Amino acid sequence: MNIVVQKYGGSSVATPEKIKCIASTVIKRKEAGDSMVVVVSAMGKSTDQLIALAKSISEKPSKRELDALISTGEMVSSSLLSMAIQEMGHDAVSLNAYQIAIKTDGTYGKSIIQSIDDSVIKKHLEEGRIVVVAGFQGISESYDLTTLGRGGSDTTAVAIAARVGGVCEIYTDVEGIYSLDPRLYSEAKKLEEISYEEMVELSVLGAKVMHSRSVELAQKYNIPIYVGMSCSDTKGTYIREVKNMENKPITGIAVSDADVAVTLENIDFDINLLADIFESIANKKINIDIISQTAPLHGKVNLSFTIPAEELDECINTVSKFASKEDIIVDEDITKFSVVGIGMKTTSGVASKIFKIFKENSVQVKMITTSEIKITCAIKREDKSKAVEIIAREFNL
Repeated sequence: MNIVVQKYGGSSVATPEKIKCIASTVIKRKEAGDSMVVVVSAMGKSTDQLIALAKSISEKPSKRELDALISTGEMVSSSLLSMAIQEMGHDAVSLNAYQIAIKTDGTYGKSIIQSIDDSVIKKHLEEGRIVVVAGFQGISESYDLTTLGRGGSDTTAVAIAARVGGVCEIYTDVEGIYSLDPRLYSEAKKLEEISYEEMVELSVLGAKVMHSRSVELAQKYNIPIYVGMSCSDTKGTYIREVKNMENKPITGIAVSDADVAVTLENIDFDINLLADIFESIANKKINIDIISQTAPLHGKVNLSFTIPAEELDECINTVSKFASKEDIIVDEDITKFSVVGIGMKTTSGVASKIFKIFKENSVQVKMITTSEIKITCAIKREDKSKAVEIIAREFNL
């Protein structure tokens, strides 16, 4: 049985007309001999609308009830797509997290999938049905609905593909993966392929086409992912192992305005204190990216790090036991600017070239972090467009 797992994002299922287009596309693949599993997101902006509805009732709604509410969006999409397929003369069935036992760790808002019972999916496929799964959701050990966080439907699709031994295709409203967001740089090039490693980094750093968790899962189980445009024959991009390491040094650029920098001033130079600070932040499941620390002076240091802006209040509450209010400084005027490429492993002088270009063009760099395949800087937001254009042109992106 050749199983194809397709995922369609919110913009792809935003209207009844788009849902009918997807139904037609899926049926063609079915008629060509593939067994089809389709994972869908909620229609258009319906998740945002449900969140707004919750907040019209409660300023701080219960995380449990919020997950129960917003998970309904994907159930609506899956039911409507099943109806559309049935209306076109093919058998289809919609399934939710309960019905295929997508077990999660139980964290509301950003659960991690622990297991999937694929027996129900395979039974329906063997009986000739197209299976339509509500993405983004799972169930905890106590049978509460939990959601998987941003990009959760991608993760659902990859996890199902891994479980049933199928290929994975992600369809959205863009033609594939570009070297950088074409809305920021109109000459951005579409990539034929990109490595798992590069895609994970770009996703973590702000590229919104794929979520990092889904790519990490695909890499773990060696599942190539095809990313393309819904209801289009235009060639997309493959995310997979890239054997040719002699690539140009930079594959892509990611930028994000979704972060803030937090600095704790005049804290004790003590590794135990640093461990306690980061452990406390990690326990709140707050993701830290760039970290920098000044050299010790009179037994004191300044510690800076970046976090998602939406988690700022919780972070401040967490670190307030380690520093006084006056010594906690927040910088919201940052854009996280990152270059990524496996070619950097074998190419020297990339960082030197980038910082020389920044110097010549008066781009202020506030913080820096690097790895084998990435260089990330926190720059002033007003410098974002300039930084994107000068680096994209210099490295032919």
